[in-house]
Amino acid sequence: MSLFLSTVAAVAADAIFGESKGWHPLVAFGQWAERIEQRFNPSGAGWRSHGVSAWCLAVLPLTLLTWLLSQVSAFGWFVEIVALYIALGLRSLGEHARPIVQALRLGDLSLARERVGHMVSRNTEQLDASGVARAGTESVLENGSDAVFAALFWFIIAGAPGVVLYRLSNTLDAMWGYRNQRFERFGWAAAKIDDALNYIPARLVALTYSLLGHTRQGLRCWRQQAPLWDSPNAGPVMAAGAGALNVQLGGAAQYHGQMHQRPDLGAGPQARAADIERALNLVWGGVVLWLLLLGAWELFSA
Repeated sequence: MSLFLSTVAAVAADAIFGESKGWHPLVAFGQWAERIEQRFNPSGAGWRSHGVSAWCLAVLPLTLLTWLLSQVSAFGWFVEIVALYIALGLRSLGEHARPIVQALRLGDLSLARERVGHMVSRNTEQLDASGVARAGTESVLENGSDAVFAALFWFIIAGAPGVVLYRLSNTLDAMWGYRNQRFERFGWAAAKIDDALNYIPARLVALTYSLLGHTRQGLRCWRQQAPLWDSPNAGPVMAAGAGALNVQLGGAAQYHGQMHQRPDLGAGPQARAADIERALNLVWGGVVLWLLLLGAWELFSA
C-alpha cells in the first residue's frame, strides 16, 4: 500500500473510531514507563545518564519490534496503518475541545472551567469566559501540533517505526519532562529528545496555520513573538496560530498556584468560544492540506 493511502486510511480510522474507550496501547506503555522510572529514578535520585538509559529501554525495543513487524509482507501495511492510527489524536482533540465551547455558549462558566481543566495544566478555577476560551484555543493549537501533525510528519518520514518512536518519546516527555526536584535531571533526556523530534514539525505547523488564516499576520507573529516564548516549539505554533486566527492569546496564567506572566501572542480581540472551534477548523484544514500535498508528491514522483 502506498504511503498516501496508508496515511489516509489511518486518518480516516481516527476520524471514525477515535481513541479506544477501553484498553489503549499508550496507557499500557505509560504503566511500563512508570515501572522503569521507579527502577532508574528511586526517590528522584536519578542522574541524566539514568534518564538516557530509561528512555532507551522504554522506547527502542518497541520501535525495533514495530520495524520488524512492518517488514512482514503479509501484514506490514496493516501495521503501518495501526501505528499511525494509535498515534493520532485528531478526533480526540475535538472531543475534548467542543464540550468547552458548548459550556461557554450555555453560560455555564463552572462547567467550562472544569472541562478546559482536562486539556491544560494551568489552574482554571478563577478563569473568566475569555480566559477559558484562551486556554482552550491555545491547547487546540499546541496539541494539534504534538498529537496530529508531528505524528503525521514522522510517519511520512520513517513509517511505522518513526511514528512509534515519536509518540512514545512524546509520552515520556509528558511523564518525565518536568522541571521539578524529581525530574530535573532524570527527565532531561526525555524533554530534550522530544524538543528535537518536534523542532521541524512545529515549524511546518506554524507555516501551515499561517497559510490557512491571516497569512501575513501569522508569519509576523511567528517571527516577532515566538522567540519570547519559553518553549522552542510551542512558541512558533501558538504565535503563528494566534496570528492566523486574528485572536489574542498568551498573557498571565496560573500554574500550580503561581502566577506566570507569559508574553502576549497573536493580535486582535480577546478569545471567545468561537475561537476554539476556529482553531479546530485550522487543524483539520491543515491535515487536509498535508494529505493533498502528500498525494501530489506521490503522484508526480511516481
